[in-house]
Amino acid sequence: MKNELLAKRLRELRKANNYTQEYVASYLNIGRQAYSHYETGRNTPSSDTLYNIGVLYGIPYQSLLELIMTSDHPFSYQTSPDHAVVNEVSDFLEYINAPENEKKFKLLSVKEKELLYYFEKLTVKDQGDILDFIKIKVKKK
Repeated sequence: MKNELLAKRLRELRKANNYTQEYVASYLNIGRQAYSHYETGRNTPSSDTLYNIGVLYGIPYQSLLELIMTSDHPFSYQTSPDHAVVNEVSDFLEYINAPENEKKFKLLSVKEKELLYYFEKLTVKDQGDILDFIKIKVKKK
C-alpha cells in the first residue's frame, strides 16, 4: 500500500471529526469511492485536494504533504524532513480522542478543539496572557 501514513492520518482525522466518507468526498467535490481510495492508500490526493483537506480539518496542508513524502521516499535525504508537524498532528488526534476529553469536544468545531489543545499546553501565566489578548481583540471589533 503506498501512502500508508497519509491514508492512516486521513482516516484518523475524519473519524476524530465524526465525518463520513460521503461528507468529506462531498466537501472535496469528488465521489465517495475516490475519497475511499485516499484512505486506503490506493490513490494519492492532488496538491489542491490536500490543501482542501487541510482547510476542512483546520491543519496545515504541508503536514499532509510531509506524510506523502515520508511514505513515498523511504530513503534518507541530506536534510532530514521535519517530523515535528507530523508528531504535532498525531499528538492533537490523541488528545481529542482521549476518553476523558470525549464530552469536552463533542460539540466543538475543529478550530475550537485546536485552540483548547494548544491552550492546555501553556503555563497558567501564558494562558492568562492569551485570554487578555483575546479580550483586547474582541474589544477592537
